[in-house]
Amino acid sequence: MLAPQRPETAPVAVPRAGSPLPPHHRLLVWSYLGAGGILLALLAAGPVWLRTPLLAVALLGGLAAMGYGARRMAVPAERRPWTCLFAAAGLFLAGIVTRIVVPGAGASPPTTMSLIPDAFVLPGYLTMVYAFGSMLRRRRAAEDDPARVDAVLVGLAAAFMCWTFVMVPSMDQLDLTPLRVANSIFPVLDVVLLVVVAQLALSGGARQFSLWLLITASVAMFAGDFLFMLRDNAVADAPQHLIDVLFSATFVLVGGAGLHPSMRTLTAPQRIIVKDLSKIRMALIALVVVVPVVITTVEPAGGTVNGAVRAILCVALILAVLYRVVRSNDSRARAERATRRRATHDALTDLPNRELLAETVASWGDRAAAEQLEISLLFIDLDRFKMVNDHWGHQVGDELLCAVAGRLGAQVRDADLVCRIGGDEFVIALASPSHSRLAESLAGRVLDEFSRPFALSVGDVVISASIGVAKSLGGAEALELIRDADTAMYKAKGSGRNAYALFDTSLRDQVRDRMNLEQALRTALPNGELSVHYQPIVDLATGELDGFEALMRWQHPTLGAVSPLHFIPIAEETGLIVESGAWLLREAAAQLAAWRAERGPQARQLHVSVNVSVRQLRDHTLVAIVRDVLATTGLPPDALWLEITESGVMEDLETALATLDALRELGVTLAIDDFGTGYSSLSYLNRLPVGIVKLDRAFVSEVGEHGANESIVRAVLAMTSALNLRVVAEGVETELQRDWLREQGCDLAQGWLYGRPQLPTGHTDLIRGTA
Repeated sequence: MLAPQRPETAPVAVPRAGSPLPPHHRLLVWSYLGAGGILLALLAAGPVWLRTPLLAVALLGGLAAMGYGARRMAVPAERRPWTCLFAAAGLFLAGIVTRIVVPGAGASPPTTMSLIPDAFVLPGYLTMVYAFGSMLRRRRAAEDDPARVDAVLVGLAAAFMCWTFVMVPSMDQLDLTPLRVANSIFPVLDVVLLVVVAQLALSGGARQFSLWLLITASVAMFAGDFLFMLRDNAVADAPQHLIDVLFSATFVLVGGAGLHPSMRTLTAPQRIIVKDLSKIRMALIALVVVVPVVITTVEPAGGTVNGAVRAILCVALILAVLYRVVRSNDSRARAERATRRRATHDALTDLPNRELLAETVASWGDRAAAEQLEISLLFIDLDRFKMVNDHWGHQVGDELLCAVAGRLGAQVRDADLVCRIGGDEFVIALASPSHSRLAESLAGRVLDEFSRPFALSVGDVVISASIGVAKSLGGAEALELIRDADTAMYKAKGSGRNAYALFDTSLRDQVRDRMNLEQALRTALPNGELSVHYQPIVDLATGELDGFEALMRWQHPTLGAVSPLHFIPIAEETGLIVESGAWLLREAAAQLAAWRAERGPQARQLHVSVNVSVRQLRDHTLVAIVRDVLATTGLPPDALWLEITESGVMEDLETALATLDALRELGVTLAIDDFGTGYSSLSYLNRLPVGIVKLDRAFVSEVGEHGANESIVRAVLAMTSALNLRVVAEGVETELQRDWLREQGCDLAQGWLYGRPQLPTGHTDLIRGTA
């Protein structure tokens, strides 16, 4: 029994470039087909005296249309099949003319003279088979196309019909001659032609109008030959007039196929798509199998040879059907395996994906307790992988991912599993005895491997990785174990990257707290929970107030005051810092404008310093926001300081430089915050369009006490002086620190010595100069 829902391969024609179609080609083909239809109708039902002229016009017109189509319509590189069809039609026409002109050549029953037209007709058949075969070869999309088997089924059924109704009756006649037996060979050629045409029709693809015309022409030709053989072998009285109509229709239809624009699709390669077995095709297969069985039952074989041939043909039909079922089954199994692999493997690296990882870990869990195994996952995330894509492009990024996949695969045992579960995220799963430290050892080896450069098309590239390790003795859900390893990986990243961290339950609590904090932060700004606190910045030489640093603070109704060390990193990760940072900028600028107005033009003009995060630097709206803030508040651009961190700029230097240059053109003052904790390179400092350097509190805390950092601070002050940069010392808490910094020529200072960060109302006396 055939599987009714078997997905088939249905090719789709790929357009071919070639010479342009002749002008008015559609008018030409439809005029030709219309005239051909009228001609065939007159030939079939018109007066007897018109039949011979109409037959001549049909044959010559069809031949001319084939020649025109081969020369003008076909793509030059694909003309051969159509040229062969034209040649075959010419040979058939020569055979027809010979039968008419040569005495005795068209006699029935056949005489020796019949061999003369057969000398033209036989090569015509072979040429036609070659033409259709050439089309099939150009159109075929896959060796696994079931159209071949279905075409053989059609051919076997046709052979059964020809044997039963043409050849057997001929052999039963008493006056059987060798010529009559030879003429019985022509149905065999018709069967071969029918097989090729059936495969052309069943192979799918673009079944355009030209293909249907060729199929109809082949059926008409087969029917005409079948009737001709019946008549020639005196099996049945088939009228010559009907045979002439069928042969004329063959010429007209093939000519129309050559004239129609869709003829180019018959030689175009096909592209495979999956398609269910159609009802028409099912019915055709059922028909070619059932008809021989019915005929054998209704009209039993009369002799040994007849019975043997029928049996062979029926067995061949059964074997062909069985072969088709097996191929259908195999194709379905291959398709399911391919679908399964696509669903469980990464397309780029061909590594198992998250789904297969979860299945594997779940299967290991079933035997972990019994065999005292410990299941370990190493969650590997490439550090700063985005910079690779941004700098060299995604193609190089893909190269790197494949190289990482290969290097990880070389570090594991055959029983271990290396997976890619995300963009730059890999997981190694392994099962080992619970007393071993195999996971930690493997994590160390992987980190060592990443210390070696990856040889890519752009040269050697070095990238580090952060690894989270999670373990289970069985019973843990696969997705839960993956989540725990992911959590541990973030711990490794938070510890400075290029390291591995082991999961413990406290990390899960930290993740829960972080998620709660993130959800609360999303509503902090609209709920009015954020505020701006200001810390004074003082001129060390005169002791006068020079400005303020604006600092964002969060007062939650239930959590209380949330430390910036906790919520600022979350805001940067989630992108909330873009909106809240813009709000901070507007609030700080508006407050500074109010203070400057309150102090009057005679007082020292204050500035406000606002921190700008990495996410804000990457946001294309930052420059427009700053421009709008300056216009709205009326502040002079140099009164607005924007603080950036060294490490933040270096994450995407080119993008940051473009934004910083645009801000500098507005006239705002740019400052490097926490100087000394990042790259601190003179070359980078020289490239950045900054005017202020803020010295990190870590270097200030021991100055004035002969601390180890005093020489570093002196060097920084000397370097910034040479570059005409002003320096703000952060974290000044004692008079000793203040005095030492003043003696070394430091320009400005901020810290608790001058005041802690407060709301604007806390600085009223300082603004009025009464503090």
